[in-house]
Amino acid sequence: MIVTMQEVMKQSGVAFGTSGARGLVTAMTDRVCYVYARSFIKYCETSYKCEHTIAIAGDLRPSTERILKALVKAGEDSSWKVVYCGRIPSPAIALYGIDKALPTIMVTGSHIPADRNGIKFNHPQGEISKKDEQGIVSQSVDFDEAIFDAAGMLKSAPELPAVEMEAEENYLKRYPAFFGSKALSGLTIGVYQHSAVGRDIVVKVLESLGATVKPFARSETFIPVDTEAIRKEDEDLARDFAHKDFVDAVFSTDGDSDRPLLADDTGMWLRGDVLGILAAQALGIQRIATPVSCNTSLEKSGSFEKICRTRIGSPYVIAGMESLVDASDKSVSVAGYEANGGFLLQTDLTREFADGTRTLPALPTRDALLPMLAVMVRVREERMCVVDLLKKLPKRFTLSDRLKEFPTETSKAKLAEIREQKLGKKLFGALTAKPSRFAKPDANGNMPAPFHGDIVSIDETDGYRMEFDSGDIVHLRPSGNAPEFRCYVETGDKERSAELLAGCMKIMEGWRK
Repeated sequence: MIVTMQEVMKQSGVAFGTSGARGLVTAMTDRVCYVYARSFIKYCETSYKCEHTIAIAGDLRPSTERILKALVKAGEDSSWKVVYCGRIPSPAIALYGIDKALPTIMVTGSHIPADRNGIKFNHPQGEISKKDEQGIVSQSVDFDEAIFDAAGMLKSAPELPAVEMEAEENYLKRYPAFFGSKALSGLTIGVYQHSAVGRDIVVKVLESLGATVKPFARSETFIPVDTEAIRKEDEDLARDFAHKDFVDAVFSTDGDSDRPLLADDTGMWLRGDVLGILAAQALGIQRIATPVSCNTSLEKSGSFEKICRTRIGSPYVIAGMESLVDASDKSVSVAGYEANGGFLLQTDLTREFADGTRTLPALPTRDALLPMLAVMVRVREERMCVVDLLKKLPKRFTLSDRLKEFPTETSKAKLAEIREQKLGKKLFGALTAKPSRFAKPDANGNMPAPFHGDIVSIDETDGYRMEFDSGDIVHLRPSGNAPEFRCYVETGDKERSAELLAGCMKIMEGWRK
């Protein structure tokens, strides 16, 4: 039987988002995952010169093992060798593929709940681009429909191969080889483990760099930790831990350990886009690519010679990084980061240490460890704390939230209505306005209500981003990975940002009616 990827995507509802294919576990049947993998393999055969071997890995959510077995079957039926690298972080399997010049697949739903999962693809040089995605979607696959039952599940699923440990071992060695075995000596770092696939690897790396490590809150039940929308439970957990145990910082990651969470010594989690700036400064990066939604302290800091603002999603950040590379000067360092904190290193990074020069090879995919390690190495070198680094940044505060279970098509329609009817000022202007400096209190001592703020610029790189004359920013965007309508705000004051976000979300909640 011959089926096209377009048919499978339409029938199942499992489509590409900003980080691979994702959907409900009930929709991601063995058949759907099998066709996705066969299509990816077929695309790699014609588009990349590589041996007929594919490496796979997965996160710790309950449905991952079943999907991994469907991928093994897809590899076997394509006459490809399948290397199983176990349950390791997304950047670890990507690094293995780059080192071996092999395509790789990571089974992960990242930060989304356990009732969903996903498949992330990497070609032999790294993460797939939008062009690669189009190539995969254009494929058709010929297979025997009889291998699946009526529910789309394999009648006889293969066993997973023995785990190839080299991928994990190479990732464990990557940062000690660059920073050195004493880079974090004298620091005490807590590790919020929850159900992150890299929870033990993070501990091992920190210990190999000389840190004293205190792991806590390990969970055998999957917890959807979203580094862009941190749950109150996770805020309370880190704060309580930091108050009970002396630590210099707290490390954590999302489910597949490509997005970081770094908290200071009080247990306050840093925003991912702020962590990205601090990490790039610590590493001496010269050129940066980052999505339009990220904190504008990046530009205001004056730390970087070139900045490229992109659409949201790692494929766009990767394209932005590629545009910043100086082909004539290999010493120019280029990196990127996202609002979720994931840090991408486009070029090799060479740095002088007391014992000589060392180079960190490029890894152009999201990585949770590098930004957290870079910041803490600087903290130790300069004998300061994380808060001291934060104080050096221009005061701009970003926050985000989202309407959950809000259909993507509804989000797009609402955004189109706001754009076409120019409703931005009407809907959000009062939230961003400040009282006139000429305003006077009335007889009862009450100040008049503020005027509506005016929009001074609109950016439609991704969604609808409005900057008001007060300096406040409101950015609306349908999620590319889930049925969610996201809202990002930025102001010059932390409490003001919280107030603005709350006001925006109240307006958006009204759109459910």
